[in-house]
This record gives sequence, structure tokens and C-alpha cells, in this order.
Amino acid sequence: MNYGILIRSTGGPEVMEWAPMDVPPPAAGEVRIHHTAVGVNFIDVYDRTGLYPMALPGRLGREGAGIVEAVGSGVRTLKVGDRVAYTSTVPGSYAEARNMPADRVVRLPEAISDEQGAAMMLKGLTAQYLLRGTYRVKRGDAILVHAAAGGVGLILVQWAKRLGAVVIAVVGSESKAELVRRYGADEVIVTPREDLVTRVREITQGQGVPVVYDSVGHDTFYPSLDCLRRRGLMVTYGNASGPVPAFSPLELSRRGSLFVTRPTLFHYIATRAELQKAASELFRIVAEGGVEIVVGQRFALANAAEAHHALESRRTTGSTVLTVS
Repeated sequence: MNYGILIRSTGGPEVMEWAPMDVPPPAAGEVRIHHTAVGVNFIDVYDRTGLYPMALPGRLGREGAGIVEAVGSGVRTLKVGDRVAYTSTVPGSYAEARNMPADRVVRLPEAISDEQGAAMMLKGLTAQYLLRGTYRVKRGDAILVHAAAGGVGLILVQWAKRLGAVVIAVVGSESKAELVRRYGADEVIVTPREDLVTRVREITQGQGVPVVYDSVGHDTFYPSLDCLRRRGLMVTYGNASGPVPAFSPLELSRRGSLFVTRPTLFHYIATRAELQKAASELFRIVAEGGVEIVVGQRFALANAAEAHHALESRRTTGSTVLTVS
């Protein structure tokens, strides 16, 4: 019998139960994956709390890595024994095993470990579309990255530096500031000790930045707008402090004809071809050493609630991984 994390109601980490889960033979077009490592993300918190509604009882987890242990009919791209990783719109990776559509699963190259795969499919592909799709970062661009010491943030910092950007990183403590400097941040703003808008204007000689990457949401939305240069782009891609407040489009006009977008990864990897192209670019830059996947903390799968406590209290850095025995 396989086990995993089940929730019967929304709420705090205490609603997460370690429970038996039936995993049937894979259907046509599916593979069954025995997980070796599972990634933890803030979207899992949104699912658990009900910010993103889901049917109950329900499962958690949007990314994982492991070994293919069974293959459904019609699957030609994967075989039993393949090392694979995935990210999914359907929660369920907080489990020892699960079935997945084969066309949403990618093989892991030898240079990428299972733990790296689990830690970077959602976070790394998010960084990929943010930097290469939503706003195509160019050499010399000054960019602002909120939550820069987090899983997505550290990847953004490193990848943007590889692209030749000037990275302004925003963090919440001096220890996190030291971390992001180590991974290439050019300027670091520690909030709330420093005023965000004032420092960004100082760093950019009053011009502002062309793009802000903001996963914090409610608490940073308006200050982020005020950090943008004329016709700049606000990318709000997360809600760590809650959803962004309602606002009038006139707020964008009076701040310099700004743009705002609320992208999501799965619209950038909707097709198999898009997924494979994005994953290949991510795997290549990690394998070449251009981006290090930093696993800041590990928890046993059965102790996933502890991981959520740490994530929500902002005690984590880099990626958080659940290990599966």
C-alpha cells in the first residue's frame, strides 16, 4: 500500500494527514511514478488553505521526481526504469507513488539528480518563462526580484546574471541578503529596514527598472509599481502575503503608462513541445553550472506539515524537498 498526504478540509498545516492511497495500474497514456523526491511550493499552501479551491478530500503537491514503475498502453516516450520529473496542474505529488499523463513527464538527464529534478520543475520552469517569455531579459537590464532568497528567487537571480542583467534582490533579513549576494545579486534591499522605492530609485539614478518580478502579492504591489520606469512591466506571479488589492487602471497611467501581467506557468508549457523546450533549456543551464539548484531544507514526506510551517514562517531559503524512502 502506498501512503501520502491527504486533506479532508482546508486550513493550517494540521489538516495534513499521512494516509494510505490506492494507486491503480496506469491507464492508457499514463505512467506510474514511484517518487524519490517531491518539491514543496507556495502553491501547495494556496491549495491547502483554500485560496485555490479544490475538491475535498484532496491531495497536495505539484512537482516531483522518481522512477517509472509501470507504463499504460500507448505510451512510447517512456519505459519502466526511466528517471523522470514533472510539474502538474493537478495536485498529488505528496505521495509515495502516483499516475501521471506521460506527455507531461520528462526524462531527467544523467547530470541532473532526482532531488534537483524535484526541486526545480515548477520553480525552475517558472524562472524560465519569467526571464525568457513574460519579459525577455537582456544584457544590461536592471531587474527587481522579490523574495530573492526563495526557491524561484534564487534561480531568477542566478539565471538573470547569466543573461547579463543587473539584479536588485529584495529579502527580509541580513542572512538572506548574504545568501543572494553569494549567488550573484548586484544590489540587495533588506525590507522593512530599507525603503524599497527609495533604494531602487537611488540604484537606477531615478529611472526605475523595466521589470519587477513579484511573488509576494498584496504587501508589495503598490511599492513595486512605484519602482518601475516609464512603460515598465509589473509581473505579479504569487500571493505569499495574499492576493493583490483591486486597483484602477488609472494607477498605471499616472505612474508612467505601466503594464501589469499575472502569468502562470501552465499557460507557457501547455503543449508537449513547449514543455520539452522549456525543460531542455532549464536542464542545460543547470548541467552547465550556470544555475545551482539550492536545496535549503529537507523533510521526510510523512513530515510535510513541518515543511509547510517552515515555508509560511519564512524560515526557508532556496528549495524545500520532501524525501521518499
